[in-house]
Amino acid sequence: MIKISILYPNQSGARFDFKYYTEVHMPRSIQLLSAHPGFRGISVERGVGGPVPGSAPTYIAMCHFLFTNVEAFLEAFMPHAPELQGDIPNYTSVEAVIQFNEVLIQQSV
Repeated sequence: MIKISILYPNQSGARFDFKYYTEVHMPRSIQLLSAHPGFRGISVERGVGGPVPGSAPTYIAMCHFLFTNVEAFLEAFMPHAPELQGDIPNYTSVEAVIQFNEVLIQQSV
């Protein structure tokens, strides 16, 4: 399984509209990408703190998509890339860091 992590660094003066992100952008992303049979899940997170108590988080927000493999993600994402990427200015001024990860261990309760 592959996890695609979209990380938004916590930068001074950055704009991030969580209401728009969680109520408009991400529901649309989920609607489009989850239609692919390789989709396995998603989490959307807000950074709340850094490694030292009271410190700022490294990332203001994160999104993690789970897919069976990289090809499945690309098949799901690429047809919708113009719409989803075009929507980014509506919720943030931050340039995201994207990383593909191979999931070696995963457990949920």
